[in-house]
Amino acid sequence: MSKKERFDSYSHILKYIGLFGGVQALSIGVALVRNKLVALILGPGGMGLVSLFNSTVSLVADLSSFGIGLSAVQEISKAYEQGDTERISRAVNVVRYWSAVLALLGTVICIVLSPFLSWFTFSWNGHTLHFICLSPIVGLSILTLGETAIIKAVRVLRRLAMVTFYNIVGALIVSVPIYYFWGMKGIVPSLVLMALIQFLLTIHVSYHLYPLRLHFSKALFHDGLGMIKLGTAFVVAGLFTSGTDFFIRSYLNNIAGLDIVGLYNAGIMMTLTYVGMVFSAMDTDYFPRLSGIKDLDVTFNTTVNRQIEMIFLLVSPLLVAFIIFLPIIVPLLYSGKFLPVLGMAQVVVLAMYFRAVEVPIEYITLARGDSLSYLLIQAVYAVLFVGLVIVGYSHFGLVGAGVGVTLTTFVYLAFILPFSKSRYGFHLSPSVIGYVAAQLPIGLLAYTVTFVDRPIVYWPSGIALCAVSTLISLHFIRKKTHLWEKVAGKFKVMIKLW
Repeated sequence: MSKKERFDSYSHILKYIGLFGGVQALSIGVALVRNKLVALILGPGGMGLVSLFNSTVSLVADLSSFGIGLSAVQEISKAYEQGDTERISRAVNVVRYWSAVLALLGTVICIVLSPFLSWFTFSWNGHTLHFICLSPIVGLSILTLGETAIIKAVRVLRRLAMVTFYNIVGALIVSVPIYYFWGMKGIVPSLVLMALIQFLLTIHVSYHLYPLRLHFSKALFHDGLGMIKLGTAFVVAGLFTSGTDFFIRSYLNNIAGLDIVGLYNAGIMMTLTYVGMVFSAMDTDYFPRLSGIKDLDVTFNTTVNRQIEMIFLLVSPLLVAFIIFLPIIVPLLYSGKFLPVLGMAQVVVLAMYFRAVEVPIEYITLARGDSLSYLLIQAVYAVLFVGLVIVGYSHFGLVGAGVGVTLTTFVYLAFILPFSKSRYGFHLSPSVIGYVAAQLPIGLLAYTVTFVDRPIVYWPSGIALCAVSTLISLHFIRKKTHLWEKVAGKFKVMIKLW
């Protein structure tokens, strides 16, 4: 590979991480305002109730969707890579047919299982009617998954990024007034309206690309069976993912109450979700790109390693900054009532170092259509997560739960590396190992600084570590991309205009 091609490859990754990371940053900025207002209005108990409703409905949606959000991307991407317009249109019709069928199925399942969901989540049937009213979210979520898959597969990524941003803005505009006037009584209608907004924004883009043509036939049913069979394993994997989230929150609710669920959810949101914005480009750009590589050759191995390199370099300074500034971030994002989650959140940030390596590797199984392997690795992660988080919480409270999350990611990485090597011949490049060796100790030092009680030592030490981590990442990114040249060029243009 020539030097130009090498630069272009890294620059492509950086471009789409920047695009979706930037949009996610804007989205998160709006979401922070929303969460702050919701936290002030509802408090930890209300946030816990929202979390339980969301995780339960997500579980039903994941089970009912048969992995259509992933298998549909593969189905349409193959036609897109070949440039076959007729085949693309056919694949789009198949995806929409099955999305409609599965959406109806998921809605009915949620209604039928509502007494069980209420009992299992809250240990009583008082929320049965709430789950019935939440059932449209399941159908809307599945329809949105199908339409989003269409947009991803044909690489209309900028418009998809904007849909994400507008969705968060819509959630802010809709939910906050409802919570303000109706309090906890407004949780259910607010969640339904937010799902509707996301669906409408998505179809505004997808229907423009491929206008909706309503027709049902046996041919569409049979054409989609292969996609559904592939997605069946994703359903079970989704059960592990959403089921784990659902089980932990239900466990905490039954053991400790809604306030602890709200605190736990805040800790997870601030770390695994907000910091995970850097990962947003993988589902939209990296996965379709990886799916287009036919053979497990040097190109495949290189593509995965380069994705890890750029993700790790970009996320590392962010993690150090998060660890150091969380004492300010927690009350800023939520309120002083959420400060008990500080210790948990700081230790969970360390888990993101391992996730930055793991997540690109997980996509190998998806890109290869290896559903059984994907099922296996998700099962391993789910078992580790539930076991270690529960053990950690039972011994050390929320901080112990945070330690459990971080230990899960470490043990999981120790499993997935040899597994992916034996299964796909994948191995980490020396560059990835070098970046981990340079950045991880800085993260550990930052966490050590959190135990310092003297502000005169804490803040200078923390800021210095942020600066060192940032300089290391910038140095390596500069070597691998045209970032410096582009920034310098834009700076020169601004000087001339001035």
